[in-house]
Amino acid sequence: MNIQIFGTKKCNDTKKAERFFKERGIKYQYIDMKEKGMSKGEFTSVAQANGGIEKMINWEGRDQDTLALIKYIADEDKLEKILENPQVIRTPVVRNGKQSTLGYRPEVWKGWS
Repeated sequence: MNIQIFGTKKCNDTKKAERFFKERGIKYQYIDMKEKGMSKGEFTSVAQANGGIEKMINWEGRDQDTLALIKYIADEDKLEKILENPQVIRTPVVRNGKQSTLGYRPEVWKGWS
């Protein structure tokens, strides 16, 4: 397994995801979304695996101004705006090769090999 966890230090679900893999002795790479964010390719592949860009966004997030802008700008501009503002992406984003999940999903991770 090649696990990557994209999240933030303050996100409880990210902490729970890290604990899930630690307890099982599975190595993972943690990427802080505030420091590094996701590349365009990473974001696109995760979005495709999880039902599109709309599903990647935490619509209940704190930054309502940015979320409103993302909601109403043209589709071709959405990706750039989301990548500029990684705080609007649902966390944790957990990747295992081509597979990925959004949020805390231990029932899915248990099936990964």
